[in-house]
Amino acid sequence: MRTFSTRAHNHQARTALAVVAAAALALTAAGCGSDDKKDAGPSSGAPSASSSGLQLPDLKGQKLEVAAVWTGAEQKNFRGVLDEFEKRTGAKVTFVPTGDSTSTFLGTKIQGGAPPDVAFLPQVGVLHQFADKGWLKPIGPEAQAQLTKNFSKGWQDLGAYQGKQYGVYAKAANKSLVWYNTAAFQQAGVTEPKTWDDFLKAAETVFESGTPPVSVGGADGWTLTDWFENVYLSQAGPEKYDQLAQHKIKWTDPSVKDALTTLAGLFGKKDLIAGGQSGALQTDFPKSISQTFTGTPPGAAMVYEGDFSAAVISSSTKAKVGTDAKVFPFPAVGSGKPPVVSGGDVAVVLKDGKGAQALMTFLASTDAAQVWAKPGGYVSPNKSLDLTAYPDEVSRSIAKALISAGDDFRFDMSDQAPAAFGGTKGEGEWKDLQDFLVKPTDVAGAQAKLEADAAKAYKN
Repeated sequence: MRTFSTRAHNHQARTALAVVAAAALALTAAGCGSDDKKDAGPSSGAPSASSSGLQLPDLKGQKLEVAAVWTGAEQKNFRGVLDEFEKRTGAKVTFVPTGDSTSTFLGTKIQGGAPPDVAFLPQVGVLHQFADKGWLKPIGPEAQAQLTKNFSKGWQDLGAYQGKQYGVYAKAANKSLVWYNTAAFQQAGVTEPKTWDDFLKAAETVFESGTPPVSVGGADGWTLTDWFENVYLSQAGPEKYDQLAQHKIKWTDPSVKDALTTLAGLFGKKDLIAGGQSGALQTDFPKSISQTFTGTPPGAAMVYEGDFSAAVISSSTKAKVGTDAKVFPFPAVGSGKPPVVSGGDVAVVLKDGKGAQALMTFLASTDAAQVWAKPGGYVSPNKSLDLTAYPDEVSRSIAKALISAGDDFRFDMSDQAPAAFGGTKGEGEWKDLQDFLVKPTDVAGAQAKLEADAAKAYKN
């Protein structure tokens, strides 16, 4: 499976990214969002052109369907992008939520003869599987031109398969962030930890101050894969990470044992997790974020997840990102470096046509990224996007760190895996790590189950 792991490792750049992130993310918000310039939609059948020179065809009377996993604030913000596309082209676009099992939802629609025109895949492994089945259509020359202009080779390669360009990574994520309630930290007298040991010590101090320390969204198994990946990348290193991502080493490897044992140092301590293990298993991702910034005292002091957490904070709480809600890089484990794990959603064409290709062109442009960035909770790998498009200094810092990394980071491991292992609700890695959350003392049992499920999925 082709990923960034096939490229040479640049450890100095990775270290620089971690330093940039650590320094930048300490900044407070300074709302200086940009003013979007939106052109009127086509009124005389002429193609729409933006101030950036992007040309879009007249699609009046055409209907498109777009499918993606997003709900809540993330869906609302993406709807703004689709609204702008409608305004410029005259097309009507319907959004369809896929649910967590994106590949299953889309596979059923495709086999039933009713695929959406465009879909966003949260796993690069699914892109490979769909391309193998002949379900994806290559992007057209206009979209390719925008992609070449605005995205680094690494992000282009992630959307390609066997020499053909199928996808546009219009939305990325820095998934190595811990968000914290500044009032809870002040109350406990703790500062941002830089190492895993200091992280656990800070959690214990927060607990003693009367606030549950760490919120874990265990009801959504993908959050647990993210916990594991950050610990594993820092502790085992990038080479081992790449090997495990491609199943070149087994999940019974001692390096996996070490990472799970490290995680058990948190998951196995009921006092350190909001609601304990059982409570965490009933807490979904949005709630894990919102409860950290709601109430006095809040439901938790810290929550781990990506930059997209900002959208939940802004829409579901009264906390202000950069003031009430701040972030620090995921702590370094043992002698390892702070991890830098990225994720992303890749737009692909399932039903070819003028409208679908026009939407792909728009998604690859800076125009779409500017609309998407304005509300917050979004990061674009589009290197041409002016950072002033982001609504606050925290968002700008996260985006700058991602762009500064170039191609030197590690892509989400579970998203590289076959969907049956790394991207299906109630199955594979998601379920195995949920079981581990409930019984973190059984490291060997978790390893055996993970390996059995991985071996089956990678064989198929």
